[in-house]
Amino acid sequence: MEHPPRQDVASKARERLAFLLLTVVVFPLTAVLIVAGYGFLVWIYQMFAGPPTGP
Repeated sequence: MEHPPRQDVASKARERLAFLLLTVVVFPLTAVLIVAGYGFLVWIYQMFAGPPTGP
C-alpha cells in the first residue's frame, strides 16, 4: 500500500480549514448581515413612509 504524496495531505488540510472557515465564520456572518441589512432598510423606509397602518 502506497502512502499519498505529501502535497495531497497538505491540500486536504487546507480544504478542511477552508470548509471550517466558511461554515463557522463566513456563512453565519453573511446571514446575520443580510437580516440586519433588511431590517435597516425597513427601518429607513418607515422613517419616510410612516409606520404600517392596521385595518
